[in-house]
Amino acid sequence: MGYAGGEKKAPTYRSMGDHTETVQVDYDPTRISYSQLLEIFWSSHQPTRRNWSRQYMNVIFYHDDQQYETAMASKTNVAQQMGRKVKTEVLPLRSFTMAEDYHQKYVLKGHRVLKGEVVRMYPVHMDLVASTAAARLNGYVDGYGTQEQLQREIDILGLSDNGRRELEGLVK
Repeated sequence: MGYAGGEKKAPTYRSMGDHTETVQVDYDPTRISYSQLLEIFWSSHQPTRRNWSRQYMNVIFYHDDQQYETAMASKTNVAQQMGRKVKTEVLPLRSFTMAEDYHQKYVLKGHRVLKGEVVRMYPVHMDLVASTAAARLNGYVDGYGTQEQLQREIDILGLSDNGRRELEGLVK
């Protein structure tokens, strides 16, 4: 989680600063394509919702011309499928700043047993922040993911038997 900066917005936005709360996705293009990531993005939010603030705007930040073209084509496709105007913006990424430590894996840190598990695995906080396993656990603790997904990946999360039982109890 962090803050991204794009182009300046018109003063119609109520702003708490010149940033947008966002996530940066690092991915392996040999395993998933940028187009597939965009499909996941479009299915995870309401693209016709108006942006009420710069802080929580609907936006895709792109890194290069190819990502811009792909994002715009997918936006056009979504608009055609919905038969409505898509208000999600597509902007160049100017910078990305990691959010403060207390924001990182926030939900996971609130769960006593699983927090203990990740602290055991990642005693250095930045290792926890960068961990895919900790990100997956954070999602499960926050109510995302199915039992089927969990069963496919529980063995690679690095949990103790107690941690496994705790996580399986959460994912129903």
